[in-house]
Amino acid sequence: MTTHTPRAPHAPRARNHRDKKKRVTLVLAPVAALAVIVPLMNQAGAATPSEVTADCSADSDKLENCEFVDVQFKANSLGPNQRVSPVTENCGSTAAATNTFSVSTSVTRTIQLEDGFTAAADTKLGSSFFEIGIKFNSTEFNITRDDKTTGLAFSRSDTVQPDSIGFFMWSAKRTDVSGFLRATYKEEQDGQKVFFAPSEGAATVHVFYPQILKNGTPDGRLWLRNVKCGTPEANGVLNSGNSLRAEPGFDEGGGNVTDVEVPLTDIPAT
Repeated sequence: MTTHTPRAPHAPRARNHRDKKKRVTLVLAPVAALAVIVPLMNQAGAATPSEVTADCSADSDKLENCEFVDVQFKANSLGPNQRVSPVTENCGSTAAATNTFSVSTSVTRTIQLEDGFTAAADTKLGSSFFEIGIKFNSTEFNITRDDKTTGLAFSRSDTVQPDSIGFFMWSAKRTDVSGFLRATYKEEQDGQKVFFAPSEGAATVHVFYPQILKNGTPDGRLWLRNVKCGTPEANGVLNSGNSLRAEPGFDEGGGNVTDVEVPLTDIPAT
């Protein structure tokens, strides 16, 4: 009989410290590579909509061109309601009073984009606004395409109701053109030169072009407003003095307010 001597069990293999270190290195390598890539991408990032707006507003030297792209428009859009004459008081009286009012206001092209945003006529963007405006003249009115101001000033006698205050209100008619900004940079950013604010195809940048009648008078709505004395509405007007404040529109003042529209034909031509 042959006797086999059992083999001694293999001693456990000593773990190699270098192998462990290699394994750890392999796990960490992709993370380290990612950390290197992220800063490089940030450095070459594309212009943001806010940066496009700022560069266009400043007529930056970085720009080859900046233009407003119109998407849609609405004519005869009424602007803010403005008090355009001094207030005449007839409080405590039981009789109507006739008064001569000095009416004055002005209109200019405005841009609704960001606080403090401007676009002078001699800038790339200002030139774009001017050129686009050509499309929106009509047989009834012209529009103010540049950044010049058109005034309205005249005197008119009218009636202040008993125990009321009276003054004139105005709301300019404007052509509201909405669209977006397209900026072309001289140098590539993130592989491209053209960027948009807020985005391509958007209709959230508004340019309000004042409408000017053929006789040179600003187009709009003018009305005489009478407000009963001692009411919150009258007190609000009197306490505000000559400062600007939000006013309700035509026939929107409530039961203590009476509005009478003045035909545009009654407004003297400029």
